Amino acid sequence: MKIYEFTQAPNPRRVRIFLAEKGITVPLEQVNLATADNRKPEFLKINPMGGLPVLELDDGTHIAESVAVCRYFEETKPEPPLFGVGAKDKAIVEMWQRRMELEILSMTAGSFRNTSDFFKGRIPQVKEYGEVCKNAALKRLEWLDTELANRQFIAGDRYTIADITALVGIDFGRTTGIKIGENQKNLGRWHQAVSSRPSAKA
Repeated sequence: MKIYEFTQAPNPRRVRIFLAEKGITVPLEQVNLATADNRKPEFLKINPMGGLPVLELDDGTHIAESVAVCRYFEETKPEPPLFGVGAKDKAIVEMWQRRMELEILSMTAGSFRNTSDFFKGRIPQVKEYGEVCKNAALKRLEWLDTELANRQFIAGDRYTIADITALVGIDFGRTTGIKIGENQKNLGRWHQAVSSRPSAKA
């Protein structure tokens, strides 16, 4: 078993944090996005979409998409539960995980993809859309600050995958100037708490 990943990319970081919270160690093999190694024929045989991370099981099965990889490890090691406990809690965690993915991580990534020189000449870039993504992310941080006024973590009183996705999305936002505002005290408190967890250094 091993995981193909790239240390500097946000989605592989999601899996590393998840594994650290679970206390699971899996060998990591770097696939350099900067040199487009993920677009080379040998890697496209592993994941035709070219994305990272990819979990390779001992039987040769390849599981791509970070949340799918995390779900595999949730099933193989249920404790601590990072996807919720029971029907209601699992649904709430899924709701917030999806919101953090669509409203925070996707927006910060969209800003980076469309404005950063990293992707210049490699993918079609629409600078105006990048600015739309940035403004949307900043608005969502304002919203998230109000949500965190009455609870400790994103989906409730327990740390979950929703916190991991939000942390990765917010941290990645710094690449294009998307930051927590000084007046966003609830969000700042939450960010400090989750960033101080040992897993955040993974």
